[in-house]
Amino acid sequence: MDFLWILIAFVCGLVARQLSLPPLIGFLVAGFALNALGQEATPLLDELASLGITLMLFTIGLKLDIRTLIRKEVWGGTIAQSGAWILLGIAALPVPTWLGISHAFQVDFTTAALVAFALSFSSTVAVVKMLEEASELKVRHGRLALGILIVQDIIAVGFLVAATGKIPQQWALALFLLPLLRPVLYWVMQRSGHGELLPLTGLFLALGGYELFEALGVKGDLGALILGILVAGHNKSSELYKTLMSFKDLFLIGFFLSIGFSALPTIEMLYITAGLTVLLILKFILFYGAFIAFGLSGRTAYLTALALSNYSEFGLIVANMGVEKAWLAEEWLVIIALAMSVSFLINTVLFRRAHSLYARYYRAINRFERDGAHQSLSLPPAFDVLIVGMGRVGKGAYQALHGNDTSSAWGLESDNERAKRLREESFNVISGDADDLEFWQQASYSDIRLVMLALPSQQEMLATLQMMKIAGYTGKTAAVARYEDERTELLELGVDVVFNYYAEVGTGFAEEARHLLNVNE
Repeated sequence: MDFLWILIAFVCGLVARQLSLPPLIGFLVAGFALNALGQEATPLLDELASLGITLMLFTIGLKLDIRTLIRKEVWGGTIAQSGAWILLGIAALPVPTWLGISHAFQVDFTTAALVAFALSFSSTVAVVKMLEEASELKVRHGRLALGILIVQDIIAVGFLVAATGKIPQQWALALFLLPLLRPVLYWVMQRSGHGELLPLTGLFLALGGYELFEALGVKGDLGALILGILVAGHNKSSELYKTLMSFKDLFLIGFFLSIGFSALPTIEMLYITAGLTVLLILKFILFYGAFIAFGLSGRTAYLTALALSNYSEFGLIVANMGVEKAWLAEEWLVIIALAMSVSFLINTVLFRRAHSLYARYYRAINRFERDGAHQSLSLPPAFDVLIVGMGRVGKGAYQALHGNDTSSAWGLESDNERAKRLREESFNVISGDADDLEFWQQASYSDIRLVMLALPSQQEMLATLQMMKIAGYTGKTAAVARYEDERTELLELGVDVVFNYYAEVGTGFAEEARHLLNVNE
């Protein structure tokens, strides 16, 4: 059985990839296909799913700025959206029964309230996956979405405590002393090296945090998140994050497969699932409205709301608990699983087109924002080279250009903290998103002759190129690529020069060392 689900997951993921869809959609389809074939989830699959979620939350902690959580738009937006959604859900869910459309599942007040609450959450797994693929975890809407998800997780912990009667042990208060262990954790990180011990250190910290919190009667996943936050300030946290990425992605396949094993739907369930899918529009509107009310720009409100417009895996936990306590009919477990799966598919496809949709409808999206909310980036005085993405590659390019007098260069960096550090080091850096249409509309009328794209992902590179084209930029463009197929794709889109990152590193290394051949020993 284990090889069978690996085979089907691979085939479905490959088909999704050929259709330009994220592989996770293929994994969702694979889960339902295996269920239809009469297969059952194995203990290994359940363990992979649990481990994947734990590692995901730990890696979120490694990238999280805890100050994000205290912002009014984070906790205020969560409370406003959730409250409005639950009230509207309680009112809307019984309507099909009243109209005689659905007779199979009577929706009383308890059922409506529980289902509305379960569907008020957004999927941490799906949202983080989308933001990672787009390299948008550290841009403003990415940080806001992460903050919302964490506040929702805190609400989820409170609900489970209240509903199940599972009270944390008195020793759980000692968890507030965990920050005192940071020096010890830093010592462990520093001495873990750069080899195989580093990912093991990450697994130890993630699973150790999970087990500690579980032992004290608190949600274990929250422990993995907290441990990640505690070591986030260490200089090896970025290296640890990159090391764990492949492990996390592999284990999360188990999570997406496991959704399909919930049960198979009936025609009646499909009708209700379709209705819940339509309600995703309402979820988007409520999130967007809440963010606009808290003074965010239309662009930030739109992108964050779109990322959060799906149903969460927590809904399955609530539904399962409701079935055990006889608050819900068992069929609701299947309906919520289906609605969640469909929401993942729709949300992932739409978010990949989020920036192009914004470029087409940005006037309508921004028309509701408050005066002064939209602060477009202002370009500095005349310069002719813009380096987009000031990571190691972009920073190196900047330093090389400033080593001669042939050009004046500025950098564009979406990570505000990194941009601040670079400015303190006397780099000329603008804080802003590479795919901000308004910025490129300004740039198209400036003196910029060359744009150098040093972004970390191909998807972000493509979105930026699209914004540049829509804005009418006509200068030269250079870019970096990790793989030959990515290089070919960028050239076909009109990029003038594309450097294969790994090949150019080798070429540069050879050029730097060539003079040693002429040294007399």
